[in-house]
This record gives sequence, structure tokens and C-alpha cells, in this order.
Amino acid sequence: MTGKPRLSLLRIIEMNIGFFGLQFSFGLQQANMGPIYGFLGADEATMPLLWLAGPMTGLIIQPIIGAMSDRTNSRMGRRTPYFLIGAVICTLSLFAMPYSSALWMAASLLWILDAGNNITMEPYRAYVADRLAPEQRSVGFLTQSAFTGLAQTLSYLAPSLLTAFVARDVLDDNGIPVIVRIAFVIGAILSISTIAWSVWRVPELPLSDKERAELEAKPLTVRATFTEIVSAIRAMPRPMKQLAGAMLCQWYAMFAYWQFITFAVGRSIYETSDPASAAFREAVLTTQQAGALYNFIAFLGALALIPVVARFGARHVHAVCLAASGAAMLMIPGTSSPIGLFALMLGIGIGWAGMMGNTYVMLADCIPPERNGVYMGVFNLFIVIPMLIQTLTMPLMYDAILGGDPRNVLLLAGGLMLAGAVATLRVDAGHRQPRNSRLAPG
Repeated sequence: MTGKPRLSLLRIIEMNIGFFGLQFSFGLQQANMGPIYGFLGADEATMPLLWLAGPMTGLIIQPIIGAMSDRTNSRMGRRTPYFLIGAVICTLSLFAMPYSSALWMAASLLWILDAGNNITMEPYRAYVADRLAPEQRSVGFLTQSAFTGLAQTLSYLAPSLLTAFVARDVLDDNGIPVIVRIAFVIGAILSISTIAWSVWRVPELPLSDKERAELEAKPLTVRATFTEIVSAIRAMPRPMKQLAGAMLCQWYAMFAYWQFITFAVGRSIYETSDPASAAFREAVLTTQQAGALYNFIAFLGALALIPVVARFGARHVHAVCLAASGAAMLMIPGTSSPIGLFALMLGIGIGWAGMMGNTYVMLADCIPPERNGVYMGVFNLFIVIPMLIQTLTMPLMYDAILGGDPRNVLLLAGGLMLAGAVATLRVDAGHRQPRNSRLAPG
């Protein structure tokens, strides 16, 4: 697409409001699936296997949906049908999740929920790249990162806020707190309503005659879709390949952090490893409050990074972000009070802001616009494959190497974040200064 109309900051915000609902859903998973599995009797060493849904559905769905959206030509647009289908699946799964009565039920619902999230995710990122002029993409993706921080702040904080109305120790028959159930209902409502708002307020641009002709020459078939994915992988730009090492380190680390932070806090601050104890439920709320704090820092940090990235480039800024996160993870196991934990969330939040924005700025600068969808989907492999590796390797090393202690998992994660910072500096993309990052006046 050429000659794209410049958007005001308000319109860029509105086009990303749907990302708020999507990331509220992800935040509920990050904050609550570990404790839910614990409430239902999961074993710490093998618990990562119950998180397979995220990496596996991302590995299978996102490249396929990304390639399909590149070839879709409907009255609603190229990407919009996928937003809406994914949002409906997410909404239904969020309603059902806190009613899980067994581990197999919670794990199965997580597969369905992650499938819905993944159907939505990459077409949404491609939509932003499609809709914005090149000089506005950094604003678009960092605004998306800001919504990630805000949404996950509220999703992490929701159970704690709900204790003002429902006691934290009120449990359902399965041992899951009622405040968690209510938080998931809120997430279900937000999932569908925010995406509908974005689609209504900032619709996709109509295709030109040339683009329509090109789509008609590329049929939306299974064979054509897989051929496009293979072709895109073979023609992958060099900077995109270079990002793989940094992505491996940062996403292995972050997935391990989400899985084990509650259990680490339970030991280091509340001196408990029993998920059925009141002390563990206190650890859950403390961890969720800390998660809300780091996501709020990510929200503010993403906005602050817009001029910083424009001045110094995404590559160097992202390396600093990962280093801050790694240092914080290394210090968490030695923290003995909630205040100390909350202070370290500054580093985690800065790192999370960078992970959700800077890498996509680097990516969008190096891929051809006609392949935004498929490359956004392929790029997701750089996220889900590290998660898959972490899921499969952690049970093997948890007892044998890490001593069966979740605090040692955080030490490993911190070291990997620092390695990711070094790997980022080897990337050739994302360090040039944009020619013009001004917003449209209206």
C-alpha cells in the first residue's frame, strides 16, 4: 500500500484498543494459571508441561493465520475476520476457565483460549503495519506495547481489587478463589468489546485495484498458504534471522518467570511451598500486585520509549531493556519482603515494555509490506519455539540441576535475559533514526 493517510495519536490509540482486551486475557493467564494448576494439585516439576498450549498453538496457528490473512479479501477486510473469530473463542474460554474441576479441564481450556488469542494476535500486528505509514509504525507498535502494559496491570490487579467486595478466602468447590472467577468474567467481556471498538473506529484501508488483482492471483488454499510460509522462511531478511538468538533468550526467560514467580515468592517471602495454605494464597496476591506494578511500569515505559527509540534506535534501547530485566530477575530470589519485590519490578517492567514493542519496530523495518501477515506469523515462531523448549527442558532440569527450587529458575531466567541483551546488539535492524515520526494533526 502506498500513500497511506497519516493518523492522529487518538486514532492510533483507538486502533490499538482491541489489543487491550487481547492482552487482558494474556495477563489473566500469566497471573492465574500457575496458581490454578497449584490449587488443582499440579506438581511443580512437571507443571511446565501444562503450559504447552501457548507455544504449541502459537507454533501451529500464527504462521498459518498470518499467511491466510495476507491472501484474504473480504468485505470486512484482510485482517478483521480473524480478529472477530479469535475474540469470540477467547470470550467463551475465559468464561469457562475458572470453573475447571480438574487439571485436564483447565489445561484443555487453556489450549482453546490460546488458540483464540493466536488467531487474533498476528493479524492484529499486521493490521497496524498495514494501516500506518512507515514513519508512524514505531508509534503504532509502542502504543500497542503501552496497551499491553496497561491491560496486564489491570488483569494482574483485578483479584486484589475484588477483595474489596469478596473475601480472598472464599473458595469454590474446586479450591479456586471466587475473586479469580470474577476476574475471568471481566476479561471475557473486554476481549470481545475492545476489538469490536477498534474495528468500528479504525477500519482497514480498502485495497487498490492492483492489490486486489494480486490477491486474486494468489488463491486462499491450504497448499498456497503452506507454500507461502515456506517461501517466506527461505527469503527471510538477514536482520530477522539475527533476532532469533535474542528472542530465544528473552522468551525462554520470561516464560520461566511467569510459571515460577508465585512459587518463588511463596518460598522467599512467605516461607511456604503448600498451594493449599493461606500463606500461599497471600503469595499469589502479592505476586499479582507485583505483576500489576511491572505492567504499569511497562505501560509508562512504552510511551517514554517512543522518543528514545526515535533518537537512539530500537536495537540499543532494547539491549538496555533486557539488561534491566535480567538484573531484576537475578535479585528477586534474595528478596525477603514485598516492598523489595515491588522495587525490582522497575527492571521487569522496562524489559517487558521493550519485548512488546522494540522487536516489532526492528521487524517492521526489514520485511516487505505485502508479506506483513506471514512474516508477523513466522516471527511468532521466535517466541513460541523458546517457550516450547523451556516447557520441555524445565521438567528435566528442575530437580536435577535447579534443586527443585523455583528461586533457582529465576536465577537462570536472569542470566538468559542478560545473554539476550548481548545478542540484541548483533542485530543489524532497528538502529536507524526514522526520517519523520510526526503525527497527523487531526
